[in-house]
Amino acid sequence: MTDGQSDWNEVQDVVVESDAWWATPAPSKQAPARIDGVVIGTLVGFDGQGAPLVAFPGNPNPAGLPARSTVGLQAGDLGCQLALVFENGAPARPVVIGRIVDPQAPAAAPPVAEVDGERVVLEADREIVLRCGKASITLTRAGKILIRGTYVLSRSSGANRIKGGSVQIN
Repeated sequence: MTDGQSDWNEVQDVVVESDAWWATPAPSKQAPARIDGVVIGTLVGFDGQGAPLVAFPGNPNPAGLPARSTVGLQAGDLGCQLALVFENGAPARPVVIGRIVDPQAPAAAPPVAEVDGERVVLEADREIVLRCGKASITLTRAGKILIRGTYVLSRSSGANRIKGGSVQIN
């Protein structure tokens, strides 16, 4: 080997041995005493009172901690990433401040409501449901109108007409 090659091997050995400066330390089993700033966590479930259970790096409870939330979360959100802050920096007091949204995922188009002062038009691709307690009115894409309730009343000061290809009463 030439002297230059020998020098290169020594330099390589030094670089390999010094690679430890960039290695990430192993996660600590202990929760940090204080967490400042935003932490990305995961929604892992809901407790008996409906509070979200969240997991995050440094979580003192691997099964998830109950959290307060500034946003509505539902069962369909399980597994989604969340932005968390901590009340007074306490790791045991997470607060969900939002969901992390994937910009690549197509957003579902919400029903459109058009209000012009004269009328309100609601549009949806599949169906529209108006619900209050045990009563509901459903409009479907196929043209069906379903009226359900414990008591249905139809009143008219003029003619009250029922028209259809066939009319069935009881």
